[in-house]
Amino acid sequence: MNRLSQLFSNKKDKDILSIYFTAGYPHLESTLDIAEELEKAGADFLEIGFPYSDPLADGPVIQHSSQVALQNGMTLEILFEQLKDLRKRVSIPVYLMGYFNTVLQYGVERFCKSCAEVGVDGAIIPDLPMYEYEELYADTFKDNCISNIFLVSPQTTDERIRKIDSLSTGFIYLLSSSATTGKDLKVSEERLSYFQRIKALNLKNPVVIGFGISNHDSFKQAAGAADAAIIGSAFVRQLENEDYLERIPKFINSIKEG
Repeated sequence: MNRLSQLFSNKKDKDILSIYFTAGYPHLESTLDIAEELEKAGADFLEIGFPYSDPLADGPVIQHSSQVALQNGMTLEILFEQLKDLRKRVSIPVYLMGYFNTVLQYGVERFCKSCAEVGVDGAIIPDLPMYEYEELYADTFKDNCISNIFLVSPQTTDERIRKIDSLSTGFIYLLSSSATTGKDLKVSEERLSYFQRIKALNLKNPVVIGFGISNHDSFKQAAGAADAAIIGSAFVRQLENEDYLERIPKFINSIKEG
């Protein structure tokens, strides 16, 4: 049983929280310190973004963090070098998130091997087409036991969602809307109908909701509609403060406990 499967099997009756942050932000060497503090504070699993110069799906907060990280000198080579100590300091599941051009330049097979070597559990690559993954890269990911996470939006058809479910080995990333990251999650009949439609499909993989979750109420709403919820922009904003490490426990508590 992998780390994520173990997490979901052990916490079936509890709200599971994932936190996203950008590697190399606010400082080049801050990645593992943040990851370690997040686990201590109660985050259940992590998404570490590797920066890209043109992150189309991201709102201004995460775009800014990517720009700063790149200016700080963050690259995939440096990130994997930093992550060599990941499993000495962090035990919860960890996923990398970023754009395919960066992975392609690094080398897909090399990327998967590097993930496996440092103990990364999977990758979220929003712009990797499903057919291209299936035809060209699925075996490479599977051979290295790296989960490739697909995204589902309100416009995704049931047929495509079932296909994604059949190809997935980690979880399915359910976008709360088609907006960029950082937009507040608002309760609406349309969104509730969307969440109910996904639940009615009885997918074999856990479903994790992201985009627009920023506080206790939106976290509870999302976690109630899925197996877990992801917070990104609201946490990345915390890293703008000089005492960002000291702020992490209070932030996680505010999300989980209100």
